[in-house]
Amino acid sequence: MHTTPIDPAGLTAMDPAEAGRVLKGVREAVLGGRRSALGPRAEIGESWQRLLRAGLDPEHGGRAGLLPREEVERRRGESPLRTVLPVLREGLVGVADAAQHVVTVADADGKLLWREGTAAVLRKGDAHGFVVGSDWSEPLAGTTAIGTVLVARRPVLVHAAEHFVAAYHSWTCAGAPVTDPRNGRLLGVVNVCGPLGTAHPTTLPLVTAVTRLAEAQLRLAHLTALEKLRAVAAPLLGRLTGRAVVTDGNGWPAAVIGMPPPQGRLQLPRAAAAGRYWITPLGTADLEPVPGGWLIRVTEPGGPGPVSRVVVDLTRLPRASATVHGAAGSWVQELSPRHAELLGRLAAHREGLSAAQLAAELFGDPTRTVTVRAEMSRLRRQLPQVLTSRPYRFAESIEVEVHHG
Repeated sequence: MHTTPIDPAGLTAMDPAEAGRVLKGVREAVLGGRRSALGPRAEIGESWQRLLRAGLDPEHGGRAGLLPREEVERRRGESPLRTVLPVLREGLVGVADAAQHVVTVADADGKLLWREGTAAVLRKGDAHGFVVGSDWSEPLAGTTAIGTVLVARRPVLVHAAEHFVAAYHSWTCAGAPVTDPRNGRLLGVVNVCGPLGTAHPTTLPLVTAVTRLAEAQLRLAHLTALEKLRAVAAPLLGRLTGRAVVTDGNGWPAAVIGMPPPQGRLQLPRAAAAGRYWITPLGTADLEPVPGGWLIRVTEPGGPGPVSRVVVDLTRLPRASATVHGAAGSWVQELSPRHAELLGRLAAHREGLSAAQLAAELFGDPTRTVTVRAEMSRLRRQLPQVLTSRPYRFAESIEVEVHHG
């Protein structure tokens, strides 16, 4: 039997009771291991399968204790999201209040740090533990427009029984990620939720558009900071000879001497300190701190040298990384969830996998080779000398270690 994914626009426009019945039937079929004419959308189905493998209770989910108030305040103070709260409020809160929705902002761990809405809807959220300090990561709360967005790293609508946990079937939620333009890190999720009868097809596009405005404000603040750093760097570089560049703390170049400007962000060592490192694509270089960033003086241009060992850290998904150890020292490459999954599959198959085999492993569809090849091309550029092709695999001479959560 061919399974047709459900159309999300049709769901939100459908009578809430009817939509609930349709989605409940799809969910029951999947949880019971049965095939049906209708199936979940790709991101919902992938989330359900992750949670079934993890053994999450589909009726009640899991629950962690609330963060203490002082920990909430600490996370708020350290989060760049605090600087874009006015943009989020202006774009969402008025509309959400009129629609009887609540607006929430969670950090990259799924901890709910801010929420706003009418008293009546907030009380309904209280009944489900939807309060500041609660944990809405996917392993605990199931398929939601917070936890699933953190894993998928794209906007997601979760409507009625698309929630893996039955306790949340009376809600409709739309969430979108906010990414730090300085380093590509996921900062958190903006989420708009409300009772099932308040669903509207425009909610997800609205949330997505407002988060893009928030990211644009973060980008403008970053460009302003680079201009200030450039004023500091110019006289400093004027006293030097050779090849050197001044970057901000995230590796974005502000000024350069003796070489063409680097294209894009330089990958600095995690927890960098003054010393000698190998830095893609400059080569071996000395790092010295300057106000607002780093002075990088190239001592030995070239490649990273032979790579001996790679450690893939999957313990804090969706924040994954690969630490590469080689003749020129060690360096860290942060990984997207998709790249982390690819490295995990290749580590489990040291003999290698073809594009079709990887597509089958990742998507259950061996024909999706174009997507696999594109992702592997990006990954190989990020990890030079680590991966080979035909088949895709880790180089034979490299020791590979994977740390799972």
